[in-house]
Amino acid sequence: MQRADTVLALSVGDPSGIGPEIAIAAWRLRKRAQVPPFYLLADPALIAARADALGVQVALADATPEDAAARFADALPVVGLDARFVDTPGTPATANAAGVIEAIDRAVADCFDGRAAAVVTCPIAKKPLYEAGFGFPGHTEYLAHLASRRTGSEIMPVMMLAGPELRTVPVTIHIALTAVPATLTTELIVETARITAHDLKTRFGIEKPRLAIAGLNPHAGEGGSMGLEDRDIVLPAVEALKAQGIDAFGPLPADTMFHPRARAGYDAALCMYHDQALIPAKALAFDEAVNVTLGLPFIRTSPDHGTAFDIAGKGIARPDSLIAALKLARKLADTDSRNAQA
Repeated sequence: MQRADTVLALSVGDPSGIGPEIAIAAWRLRKRAQVPPFYLLADPALIAARADALGVQVALADATPEDAAARFADALPVVGLDARFVDTPGTPATANAAGVIEAIDRAVADCFDGRAAAVVTCPIAKKPLYEAGFGFPGHTEYLAHLASRRTGSEIMPVMMLAGPELRTVPVTIHIALTAVPATLTTELIVETARITAHDLKTRFGIEKPRLAIAGLNPHAGEGGSMGLEDRDIVLPAVEALKAQGIDAFGPLPADTMFHPRARAGYDAALCMYHDQALIPAKALAFDEAVNVTLGLPFIRTSPDHGTAFDIAGKGIARPDSLIAALKLARKLADTDSRNAQA
């Protein structure tokens, strides 16, 4: 039997979204798409019911993390949760919050305890979680909380969108655009870039990562005529990174950073706010881009899309981004393991 840590832990996400069906679809494409072995943390009854409702033939195996890899070729391994789900495709239910959180908790625990090589997460919806008392802005922050609690040290997570042609990192993430200038600091940019460079080297296998640093304002402030943040906050961060031996350059006008010739000059682009990073990443590779959380003591990837409640249960959701997330998680875990053994 294969070692347990050769398998990936996939949390189902919000079961009222497309998580269950893209997990089923990814398993059904396992041979053609060369999907690495994974097990699904979910309510087995819901997965069976969803497959039946979609008219999909899928063999399900009541699995454990330890035997999931060996069973993957013949059946979708489902590791059952203590919580049960209500099956309401397209309509999020607060009653499902306990199971959504349990799936994430157990995936992370399996990584820490050597039962899984990486965590892959299907999309969650924040509103039903908030209604159930969930106290975190989103997946990324909750994963950092779990890691911090487990390691006893404060973990700073960094969000990366990784596609075939572009990697982008937002320095500020899930905050209002009006809050960005006050939140952005030289220290935050430096720490985000430091974590990005470290993980590009240790997990992506890039020996000397090149980081392009975007400006906040149009034309990167144009010498202070369009805002002082680029001169007073971003530029000192770039200089500090260079002093630390990190190949960083900028601040760059964001409107000229993402054409093919510009992309050839860096390994990742650090952007100052959410949409500055996610718009080019999704425009270039909506079905292939992967959300990667850097800075964690375990590998975590996810599709770059949301729960897609509008199409849930209709059988039209594409599993491309989830398959890309599974394959990238496997690749990153393998690189991380080789570096650990070196």
